[in-house]
Amino acid sequence: MTNPTNHYNRLWEAKLHARLHDPAEKALVLLRDPSGHEGGTSRALHKRLFPNGVDEATKTAVKHADWWASAADRPQFPKRENDSRSAGWTQVRVAQSPVLIHPLSGAQLDVTQQGDLSATDIDAIKETSLNHFGNLLDQTGHETAAQRRRAALALWRFGPELHKELDSSQLGELWRLLPADTRVPDHSIWDHLDLTAAFAGAFAADDNGECALLSVSLGPVQEFIAAARTVSDLWAGSHLLSTMAWQAMKVVADELGPEAVLFPRLRGTALVDLWLMDECGLPAELFEGQPWKKHATTDANPLFSASLPNRFLAVVPAQRAQALARQIETTVRGWTHHKARAAFEQVLAAAGRIDASHGAMQIDEQLAGFPEVHWSIAPYNSVIGFKDSQRQIVGDAGALARCLAPFFPEGHGAPGFLGSDAWQLLNKEIEVEGARFYQPNPGVLYPAIHELADRAQAAAKAHRGFKAMPQKGYRCSLTGTAEWLTDDPEEFMLPPGQRTDTLWAGLAQAKPSWAKKGEHLGALATLKRLWPTFFVEEIAQVLDDKPNRFVVSTHTMALAAPLQRLGQQPLNLDDDLQAEIGACERVALPYKLARELQDHPNRDLIARIPAWLDGRDEGDKTKTEAKRARINRLFEVKPETYYALILMDGDHMGQWLSGEPDKAITYLQSFHPSIRNSLRDRFGDNPPLAAYLQSRRALSPNRHLAISGALGDFSATIARAVVEEEHMGRVLYAGGDDLLAMVPVAELPSVMARLRDAYSGSAVAGEDEDQRNHLRLRKGYVQHRGRLYLTMGATATASIGAVIAHHQAPLGGVLRALRAAEQRAKQEGGRNAFSIQTIKRGGGDVTLTMHWHQANDEQAALQPGNLQVLRELSQAMREQGVSRRAAYNVYAWLSDLPEPDSVGGQDAYRAMLEAMLHHQFERQGLENEGQPVHSRRLARLCRAETATADAKLLENFLSTAEFLARESRSLA
Repeated sequence: MTNPTNHYNRLWEAKLHARLHDPAEKALVLLRDPSGHEGGTSRALHKRLFPNGVDEATKTAVKHADWWASAADRPQFPKRENDSRSAGWTQVRVAQSPVLIHPLSGAQLDVTQQGDLSATDIDAIKETSLNHFGNLLDQTGHETAAQRRRAALALWRFGPELHKELDSSQLGELWRLLPADTRVPDHSIWDHLDLTAAFAGAFAADDNGECALLSVSLGPVQEFIAAARTVSDLWAGSHLLSTMAWQAMKVVADELGPEAVLFPRLRGTALVDLWLMDECGLPAELFEGQPWKKHATTDANPLFSASLPNRFLAVVPAQRAQALARQIETTVRGWTHHKARAAFEQVLAAAGRIDASHGAMQIDEQLAGFPEVHWSIAPYNSVIGFKDSQRQIVGDAGALARCLAPFFPEGHGAPGFLGSDAWQLLNKEIEVEGARFYQPNPGVLYPAIHELADRAQAAAKAHRGFKAMPQKGYRCSLTGTAEWLTDDPEEFMLPPGQRTDTLWAGLAQAKPSWAKKGEHLGALATLKRLWPTFFVEEIAQVLDDKPNRFVVSTHTMALAAPLQRLGQQPLNLDDDLQAEIGACERVALPYKLARELQDHPNRDLIARIPAWLDGRDEGDKTKTEAKRARINRLFEVKPETYYALILMDGDHMGQWLSGEPDKAITYLQSFHPSIRNSLRDRFGDNPPLAAYLQSRRALSPNRHLAISGALGDFSATIARAVVEEEHMGRVLYAGGDDLLAMVPVAELPSVMARLRDAYSGSAVAGEDEDQRNHLRLRKGYVQHRGRLYLTMGATATASIGAVIAHHQAPLGGVLRALRAAEQRAKQEGGRNAFSIQTIKRGGGDVTLTMHWHQANDEQAALQPGNLQVLRELSQAMREQGVSRRAAYNVYAWLSDLPEPDSVGGQDAYRAMLEAMLHHQFERQGLENEGQPVHSRRLARLCRAETATADAKLLENFLSTAEFLARESRSLA
């Protein structure tokens, strides 16, 4: 094997060369710059970085990487033999017709709303680019090998982020959106440079110039996060798992650069930024203005977001793939083991104990093989035959077919992608007008290589070994699977009534935030419970400031709406009550509520009211009754005691990531509108080309980057803006398409609808955008604080489960109900649905499960979404002061509904329902005569096959609306 040092030097030279092989401003100077797009800033920067030129091996690696990346990510265009120029009709001048194509939905976005491209001057654009990249190189240096590594990392991280003071061309946000190819504007130049650099690095670091896909996943996930007794436990479990995932990804990023990780996209992730600054040596000045630097002193800091999934996909040198996988396994387990031991040592110290030997032995046993690390490798060179030095593929890809065959049923033709219509078109050349329109290279086989890695990993998971772990003593209070940790083996044999002097009993007295009375925790539960303390201490060393982490309690969340109403004017409290409340502990308030109360004269007092309400007058009934009366006078109504949890999950995410045809746009949809029209006009009668254009696009690295970027932005920025900036909620976990949040009951329908809309970047659930000022939704994009974020697009769907519960209900039971609600939305609702369960303290749970819109309704797009109907009905009930009798009177006759067929069919049936509902609502003052707004909407909901099912739906719908309408839930 070649000297590793030579590999290291060549790797970062190849990445720098790849990063600059196309100028960032290519789309704006193409066909306009006399020196050509490769003769401007790219040449100038190359001369600066490589004054003596680049060796042939590096040039070859980058050239092949560019070919593979281009073939993987976009269609090609006719070029005549011995002529490098594309046909004239394929040329697009982006300054005259600036259009972006959404890569997942095909929607067209006119980017002139982000800036005026027609006024851009070529010299100003090139000056902006040179100044921007020159500034990055000045701050990192580029003479030594270490400096070149830093330079490559800086160009990856900050290339797309243009500082205003360096933007002489006034491009602004357009800089981030510039397409790699103006003819196929469905991916940015940054996506292409990332992929080219990833392939080039893998080629350069391998003796044979070969690469492979490495797929890795960590587990278990759900049971690890779900083991929680407090809101803090919920956050800690998800954040700890996200941090473990980063420890695994960091092995690849350290050796090959962060762009080698194709999924998830790592650029802009706060933990990755911290690594770049703290471990890679990028200057701290480069990170000024980043959100995690702006919010350094609070846990609104993105560093507290669990934004990385438990799996990733990377392009690696084929030679190093297995060693990297083993290193990932060792690293992440060693890191977890080290943190667990450190947590136990802190428990001992806090409880005044010394001997860690027995607990260390327990940790060794309980964490053996944790986390589970499943990996697979799919090497390109072993499964694809190359024709020649230009690396054109052998047409039948026979070796790849043999590798895939075991994972697919026999007798159904070629396996997987190789049997698809797309491959039948992509595995051969297409010629039009005597010019070669399309010629395959290994880049087009990315879907099959990914499929092989994915299937192999799934097989590895299915055949994982299991080793029983004997446990003799009482189990952990949180997980119930392992013995609780102790320094004395006799202790964990004690039954609950005799645990008066245990390690954990002592800790509960010394550190109640680490252990509640009676709790005794095992290795994983101990690490979860202390993780908030560990993490704050770790990042404080880097930020030079200790963030104030806060946890909003379930009771405080329940009180958010009443506290907001109190904050509308100064409090008028007698001296005794003011002193009584002032003596209580100040609690953490939801971010939006805290911001609204920032200038309130009684802000501090309001933040102590939840603790005052929690206080009890033990054994004194008279004092208790007097306090209840004072509470009612303070709030003017009985204060809210219910809160809500939301669990959101993207639908069919496995199909999106694996490239199922029905989740992809066609090749024709990928093209710029002018190219699309030319293709139809010129080649509409060319059968091979027509078939190619109408076929669904195959899976590509750009598709993975687009999905990863959309999910990453949703979890890190958009979801938090919806829950915490637009509403008074709190994000507990956001990892890609998964979201767990706690919200006030009064805002539950609005938050759910807004999250669903923001996920797709379009009005699906019907939230009124004019009522919000933080997010703007535009054809699969979300605009937030002047920045445009890609979303999953209008064709992607998501389901949400929600539970409304009393703040004193055991959290474990509420979480089980929440997971069941999410599953109901996916299974009973058929996905793209929501399910709300109301757990009433006095009994009589109510469950409402529905699609966001009525299925098979031709006018669905013109009607308000079902959640909007619920929200507006409950709001009308509250505003009109409608009593609960409006709902109860309807329940009385619902059981007697006739079958639709007996009254003349569905239309007559719904007309009858509308008339009956309108009569009842009119009597209660909910509707005016002849204006059946709510009754008409409710009648439209009834589409079941039987009247019994319709009656149950209406009862649950009205019960939920009535519960949401109660006076204590009104907002200020």
